[in-house]
Amino acid sequence: MGKTMAEKILSEKSGKDAHAGDIVIAHVHVAAFQDGTGPLGVRQLQKMSLEEVRARRSILFIDHAAPSPRKELSNDHMLLREFSRKTGAILSEIGEGVIHQRLVESYARPGDVVIGADSHTCTSGALGAFATGMGSTDVAIGMAMGKTWFKVPETYRIEVKGDFKPGVGSKDLILYLIGMLGADGATYKALEFGGPAIDKMSMESRFVLSNMAVEAGAKAGLIASDRKTRQYLKARGRVKDWRALAPEEGAKYERVIVVDARKLVPQVAFPHTVDNTKDIDKARGIKIDQVFIGTCTNGRIEDLRIAARILRGRERAPHTRLVVVPASREIYLEALESGLLNIFVRAGGIIMGPGCGPCVGVHQGVLGDGEVCLSTANRNFRGRMGNPDGFVYLASPATAAFSAIKGQISDPRDFFARRQHKKVAKPGKARKKR
Repeated sequence: MGKTMAEKILSEKSGKDAHAGDIVIAHVHVAAFQDGTGPLGVRQLQKMSLEEVRARRSILFIDHAAPSPRKELSNDHMLLREFSRKTGAILSEIGEGVIHQRLVESYARPGDVVIGADSHTCTSGALGAFATGMGSTDVAIGMAMGKTWFKVPETYRIEVKGDFKPGVGSKDLILYLIGMLGADGATYKALEFGGPAIDKMSMESRFVLSNMAVEAGAKAGLIASDRKTRQYLKARGRVKDWRALAPEEGAKYERVIVVDARKLVPQVAFPHTVDNTKDIDKARGIKIDQVFIGTCTNGRIEDLRIAARILRGRERAPHTRLVVVPASREIYLEALESGLLNIFVRAGGIIMGPGCGPCVGVHQGVLGDGEVCLSTANRNFRGRMGNPDGFVYLASPATAAFSAIKGQISDPRDFFARRQHKKVAKPGKARKKR
């Protein structure tokens, strides 16, 4: 019997013929903390006199409160810097970017076991890694010992066929799936994405799927490592990190879900749960006070290009703030050099340095009482953006950008339909007779 990707990786890294339901002890290749969860893990290691790191890549990211808005958080940053100096753990400083984006850019590899003290560590699954979020203490032990235990998860196969229509993309797909499965519909399962639509999808779009797998309760979100994966790693000088990795023929899945991308429409997650998803028609006309484009879900260069295409030559609605945050320094520089940031500023937006920005409500971009934000983030829980009396809706970069212009949640397909109409209506030059 063939193995799923989760079974295949955990078998290899544990040295055991592992199948769903088995308990294994696997070698950890990447162990990561961010500045919200890392201080707790470091202090636990200090209590156990285990201030050392054995995971091959142990990394500390300062991204959630970057730069720090309070002295208490500044002191936590000092703790992480000191731990880095003492142990040799890699330090990703203020301005370098969000943990999950930095992991896929520079550290995670196909076939790796990646653990992080942050739910969305599963993002690296799009590279073909078994990547998952864990508690601070569990990650601390994995970082110090270089190994950890898992129950091998059962797998749901998500087979996606067809082509996305203009104005619809991977964020709409994953919101649709989360709405269908429910917030706990895939608890401790591995979601394995595949099919013709996934094969054609860019790496940036694949990252969105893996990133939000946890919002359905999943342990991991895996995608086969293929030619697209190789190209992505090669572009970052990491082609040696690439290996082909895919599920085996005859792999046994607990459930197979088939989605036709042609039938999808833009999705919006309503407050205050991610699985409270509805078609865009149910959200049209909702007034918004702020639009936030960024985060580890949709702060990549592809996302910024989509948003800039819509915002070029236009301005945000007078009553709607626009906040744009590139997910990493690499993305920030590319957006700067290609003129994307110029488009956002001219549209009335504000650009923040690489990091999590308003996502977790630690600083900058906090909502006022009763205010509404349309965000490209992955969570919209009550108080998520710093105010329990605020309202957060989730959508794609295309929906967010078009809505910023309108001042209310709007369907991006209207934008693309008008452009297509203009293109078709534009008179062509008559062919000269010979």
